[in-house]
Amino acid sequence: MRDLAALPKAHLHLHFTGSMRPNTVADLAQKYNIKLPSAILDNDPVRLPATDRGWFRFQRLYDAARACVRGEDDMRRIINEAAHDDATEGSGRLEIQVDPTSYAPFVGGITPALEIVLDEAKQASTQHGISVGVVVAASRMRHPLEARTLARLAAQYAGDGDGEVIGFGLSNDERRGRTEEYSAAFTIAHKAGLIAVPHGGELLGPDHIDVVVEALQPQRLGHGIRAVEDPRTLDALAQRNIALEINPASNVSLGVYATDDEVPLTALYDSGVTIALGADDPLLFKSRLTEQYETARTVHGFSDIQLAKIASDSIKASAASDSTKTDLLRKIDDWLA
Repeated sequence: MRDLAALPKAHLHLHFTGSMRPNTVADLAQKYNIKLPSAILDNDPVRLPATDRGWFRFQRLYDAARACVRGEDDMRRIINEAAHDDATEGSGRLEIQVDPTSYAPFVGGITPALEIVLDEAKQASTQHGISVGVVVAASRMRHPLEARTLARLAAQYAGDGDGEVIGFGLSNDERRGRTEEYSAAFTIAHKAGLIAVPHGGELLGPDHIDVVVEALQPQRLGHGIRAVEDPRTLDALAQRNIALEINPASNVSLGVYATDDEVPLTALYDSGVTIALGADDPLLFKSRLTEQYETARTVHGFSDIQLAKIASDSIKASAASDSTKTDLLRKIDDWLA
């Protein structure tokens, strides 16, 4: 079998806080004298029910980790390590998602917070030989007006180069807020040339996916795994060429499916919808990008040719420059050969 860590790929669904190494969050917790829940530091992935209570427990763990990030050096470390880890796994492109409001109080505002992330992303791209773009994400737990503020900020730093904002997202519990109320923010993002990458279709099903697609006009959908429950929704996604950022480890950890083999990855692949595998929050799910490909191979029986297609599709669905895409696609051919 070919080495999946050597397979060139794009990582399109990774959250800033959730990307942290366990030893990094432990270091930061010690630095700031913070007591962390054991579930963050142990080697076991969280296992939660797909209920409000399950999401609450997940959010509590995530917030505990985020509370350990309290300055520029911390932020730079996280970005640099995320780029290094992905490069080690064969990623030639990383698009990392961040909500700058979380770190603004420690660095003088949302603008400095974003600029720190962008500057380190650019430096890490050169240092580790991986192209890194940034997605600015608003939260469903906040007022839609804040989303507009973040969209306007993201628009100021829009571009397709390393260390630039390439997209705008909407994250957190998709059962919260009215999707339509965030459409104005996404209109700002679209006008700035940013791709729209909202979450949807993990905790809620096809009906919610339909709403997200119509209201926010995404180029990619974070998760979207439950589109398999309605052929009409699947067909609409394929017709609009909307790629799905599938995160199998997240689906199991958050109780959407009980086991790895229940994740309908094969059905989704067979439908013809574009798939890009992602790790989402490896800090909590204890599974990085290459392990998602390993699961596709060992649990779902994907061949190397099929895995290469998923990797190719992830690159094509990215916001990387044409030259970066061409180079990575050529390297996938070399991997297969």
